[in-house]
Amino acid sequence: MSAPSGRSSDGARSVPLTREALTKLRLKAVRRGVWFRDLKQGERKLLDLTIRVVQRVHSFILAKLVSRIVDKLCEVMESRIFRLMRTEGRTLAEKISKIGQAWGNRAAKFWAKDSGFIQYLTISSLSSFKI
Repeated sequence: MSAPSGRSSDGARSVPLTREALTKLRLKAVRRGVWFRDLKQGERKLLDLTIRVVQRVHSFILAKLVSRIVDKLCEVMESRIFRLMRTEGRTLAEKISKIGQAWGNRAAKFWAKDSGFIQYLTISSLSSFKI
């Protein structure tokens, strides 16, 4: 089993619920300072216990609980630019893509999914976003 994370451009990337992957995620969260700041004590204990006891999560109920914590950690550790690209930049790229298609540009339909274009629009419009 695996937990989705918001890191990729299409939202399809996942974190496998294995001891190794959860240990790496925990280490990254501790290094970035979000482990103690953004997780409650019960969430930390559940993740620590899962890492100690389970090699790979098989239980649906445990996977559901651990996935929520993993999602929370991935969202908190996501950089500001990636978050803006996912929220604001993508909508801006979709609008520009529709305008380009209306003007007759056939290649414009691919603009909304082009991560480089989305990143360019996000960075060039940073001052106009409400953060």
